[in-house]
Amino acid sequence: MLSIARNALRPALTRMFVARSASLHTLPELPYAYNALEPHISEQIMKLHHTKHHQAYVNGLNAAEEAYAKSTSTKEKIALQSALKFNGGGHINHSLFWKNLSPVNESGGRLSEGPLKDALERDFRSVDNFKKRFNAATAAIQGSGWGWLGYNPATEKLEIVTTPNQDPLISHVPIIGIDIWEHAFYLQYYNVKADYLNAIWNVVNFTEAEHRCLEATQ
Repeated sequence: MLSIARNALRPALTRMFVARSASLHTLPELPYAYNALEPHISEQIMKLHHTKHHQAYVNGLNAAEEAYAKSTSTKEKIALQSALKFNGGGHINHSLFWKNLSPVNESGGRLSEGPLKDALERDFRSVDNFKKRFNAATAAIQGSGWGWLGYNPATEKLEIVTTPNQDPLISHVPIIGIDIWEHAFYLQYYNVKADYLNAIWNVVNFTEAEHRCLEATQ
């Protein structure tokens, strides 16, 4: 009887394991080598940022979702909201951030004539003016957070937005996101946010940003 019971349970347990494994969030691979963004972002920063910090958000999100699924208490589920938001936002933001960047010898820093450049010039008068306003708004974040170029469906314009901590951009469609947490720059730029923000435009993937812009406006 015991053998029959074990055999009967095995398929159900297998299905549960497969379902659990399929639902796990995983760390995405970078589309370039850790040293590919040098000298603008160092290999050391990229490796730590990706394998340690982003991985921590992935682990935290999986743990929070597992705890939420197991919980039968409304109070416990409410208490888990901050962990879901923080780690879920960290995973969403960083997954977008890696695609936001590209080596200089590929697409990094090059904004060609096209819809994105036209929209930036329409909404900010010039690309240089956009970068200055973006850098000023992002550098002004108190503590940690993110600077965003987002598309506002209500105004049908590109707008500069900031979010604190790991909050994802919900009010706008994210086009470009820049991480202003210290782990993104401190080992190379110390406490000089302005130098980091000026340097990162050399490796921003404007091709990817334009694809997002076109998808948002369709």
